Amino acid sequence: MDNDQITMLASQVITQMRQRAIPLGISNRHVHLSEQDYQRLFLQQPLTVKKALAQPGQFAAEQTVTLKGPKGQLKNVRILGPLRGKTQIEISRTDARLLGITAPLRLSGDLTGSAGITLQSEAGEITLAEGAIIASRHIHMSTMDAAIYGVQNGEIVKVEIGGTDRKLIFDDVCIRVADNMRLEMHIDTDEANAADIGECQPTARLLLTK
Repeated sequence: MDNDQITMLASQVITQMRQRAIPLGISNRHVHLSEQDYQRLFLQQPLTVKKALAQPGQFAAEQTVTLKGPKGQLKNVRILGPLRGKTQIEISRTDARLLGITAPLRLSGDLTGSAGITLQSEAGEITLAEGAIIASRHIHMSTMDAAIYGVQNGEIVKVEIGGTDRKLIFDDVCIRVADNMRLEMHIDTDEANAADIGECQPTARLLLTK
């Protein structure tokens, strides 16, 4: 096999890999706590793993909190681990309306000017001046995945959701690349409902424009 044949074969393999379905993760409302805020809410109680998540090292904890806003509250909101440097609360637009807060659409970690909210546990209560966001839809990728798809960290793409009775295309999907990430697209419950994702097995396909 000469170099031209090898190049053509490699190109065909990459094209096929780009067509593979991207796993979909539906993010229900959840909380990432800093060490300081966790200790204020749970005193000396250790953060306990309930279930491992798809992304390496991340997990849903046994501990939950109640989110409180000017108009309402949401009980039993799961804490995700491990603990972070700064507390972040991720909710949907529907949740924000129920709570009566104006949470901005942001990527994880972009908390400046985000919404204030109160968190309550059996042991205590804290009120944050900021920290609540509606997470922008995004795709986690390893460095290898990004090379295969020909995209870069921070790039904005379109994704086609098929396999449901309400097929749609999500625009403004951000690529997030890290060596320890597993290929997975994250959307919230409002977005999942819009695509009628429930008992069905939908497929997500990156729409490459290059």
